[in-house]
Amino acid sequence: MEDFETKYSVVSRVLVVEDDPLQQDWYRTTLGQANMTVEVAKDGGQAHAMFQMHKPDFVILDLMLPGESGYEVCERFKQVEKTVPVLIVTDVKLDDSRKLAARVGADEYLTKPVSKAELVEAIHEVGEKVWRKHHLKEEKPQEERIRFACSHCQKRIKVRASYAGRPLSCPECGHITLVPR
Repeated sequence: MEDFETKYSVVSRVLVVEDDPLQQDWYRTTLGQANMTVEVAKDGGQAHAMFQMHKPDFVILDLMLPGESGYEVCERFKQVEKTVPVLIVTDVKLDDSRKLAARVGADEYLTKPVSKAELVEAIHEVGEKVWRKHHLKEEKPQEERIRFACSHCQKRIKVRASYAGRPLSCPECGHITLVPR
């Protein structure tokens, strides 16, 4: 049994969408050892019901499911709640599959077999990345502005610095004025 580094995580409740009973047990054990609560759904219908009733912090999703594909499940989850991270864990190793998963909103894509440590690390990293993306607003640097007056009507004008040296029509009188450098 591997020991997992105990660290703060934005993930505590995980919804696993997997139809293989052995894989379901492996996820329960692995994530339980990492102090995560695990709920398991065996198909898209169960997954959607659990997603609505017990909003998870994280979703682990297989692509090959009975009825609805993992791509469809992921897309529906992201339409309902885009802030819940979705990690695809699958046997499908095709680049086209990865691209489609990204297009439907998957946040990460791992191919089986996945070690316990690799899975737990991916959950922490993806959970943190998605949380930051949706909860931390990074300040965009303000672009420098140039202030000047129209040479004809003296209307005060403010434009982006990237307009320096270009001709500009005054919004007040329509006179063409050169933006100072």
